[in-house]
Amino acid sequence: MPAGSDARAGRPLPDLPHTWRPLGVRVAVIGFGVMLLVVCTAAWYGFDPSVRERFSGLQRLTVLAMGAALATCGWALARARLTVRADTLVVVNGFRSRRLERAEVVDIHLPPGAPWATLDLADGSTLSAMAFQGSDGRRARDGVRQVRALLDRDAPTGS
Repeated sequence: MPAGSDARAGRPLPDLPHTWRPLGVRVAVIGFGVMLLVVCTAAWYGFDPSVRERFSGLQRLTVLAMGAALATCGWALARARLTVRADTLVVVNGFRSRRLERAEVVDIHLPPGAPWATLDLADGSTLSAMAFQGSDGRRARDGVRQVRALLDRDAPTGS
């Protein structure tokens, strides 16, 4: 195998820095968000003007606040990512971001049926990596293999 390839999959490793993001979650958030906006807008303009006038300002504000809360949750889900750089990994899950040194990450795995991948850290703890969603199937498994190969490639060799 060439020096920069993933021996397990026979594919070249990605150039660094490289970012992985979930596909299914992003498609669902955008698709359902647009559909919900269209349905709510059509329903609002489908009401008679007399019905729309009966909504108070507070009720309208409540509906807008609920829409903003849903959009915020969707944005948090869609922004999940894992970026591998030469010396660090950056894991973004929802509103939290964590920067790890490459030596801190021991392994990554995505067991069958798991919702997302998990990073095993050198201190014995784990960290979820929502960038690899189990629902993304082969795309997520391939991404996990690539990250594992990058970690293995740069792991210190023992004597």
